[in-house]
Amino acid sequence: MSKYIVTALVIAFATPALALESGVYYVGLDKTTHTCSVVTSLAPGMKMMGKFKSQAAAEKAMHGMKACKA
Repeated sequence: MSKYIVTALVIAFATPALALESGVYYVGLDKTTHTCSVVTSLAPGMKMMGKFKSQAAAEKAMHGMKACKA
């Protein structure tokens, strides 16, 4: 019985943590201000510079993009 309770607790605490990391992150270049940002959805007037699985990967890639350094 305690094995099932422990399993349920592990799943209950692990699922929200996994949900935070899942999803798609974009590096978007705002055409009016010419600045880049990491977003989860592109707004009108933004150019997609890349699509990434994690926010950390998107931020790392954004710092290496020439268009984002201007």
